Amino acid sequence: MIFNAFFAALGQLNDPRFRKVLLMGLGITVAGLALLTFLFVNIVGWFVGDTVTLPWIGDVTWLDTLAEWSSFFLMLILSVFLMVPVASAVTSLFLDQVAQAVEDKHYPHLPPADASGLVDDIMDGLGFLGVLVVANLFALVLYLIFAPLAPIIFWLLNGFLLGREYFTLAAMRRIGRPPAKALRRRHIVTIWAAGTLMAIPLSVPIVNLIIPILGAATFTHIFHMVSRQR
Repeated sequence: MIFNAFFAALGQLNDPRFRKVLLMGLGITVAGLALLTFLFVNIVGWFVGDTVTLPWIGDVTWLDTLAEWSSFFLMLILSVFLMVPVASAVTSLFLDQVAQAVEDKHYPHLPPADASGLVDDIMDGLGFLGVLVVANLFALVLYLIFAPLAPIIFWLLNGFLLGREYFTLAAMRRIGRPPAKALRRRHIVTIWAAGTLMAIPLSVPIVNLIIPILGAATFTHIFHMVSRQR
């Protein structure tokens, strides 16, 4: 089931709607991180001020420039780590379009799905981002303690989170949120295994940016497969 769903999703990556979601997610992410960097650098410069008086030295006029450049490079480094989780969260706002593209091609007999509200989509995206970031921060401790197993811990943790998020997203379009969660609990082993398959490429730069789209498509197939079984 998992590999059938995965390869069906992989075969649809050239769908124009898939590319549209990818470009929107990346565009908003890059613009958001650039705006955050601009605001952070200017706030740091404002706090430091143009002139700082130091004991035994006197007035110093270059500390604000040093602080601004230091904060700029700090944000660049942080952006490298934030790019994937932020892009994943932003892209998740548009994954309904991916699921619809999958259903249009592979399940054309289905009636229109229930559209979720923009506020609900934003809250879900922010919630997923928060869980993803916090869980991976806590996992840093495990990475240090069990360094040789760090890749496996990373894959299993993020596989669970990705599977949980994307299966629920695909299911609740058709059956609503509470039944989607109940169905997820019944098939948690399959969902976790499929999510781990999605999480492995997260370690590969550039490739990791398409994982939200590939994951949404894969779990749309998995939802329909387990629904047929039920």
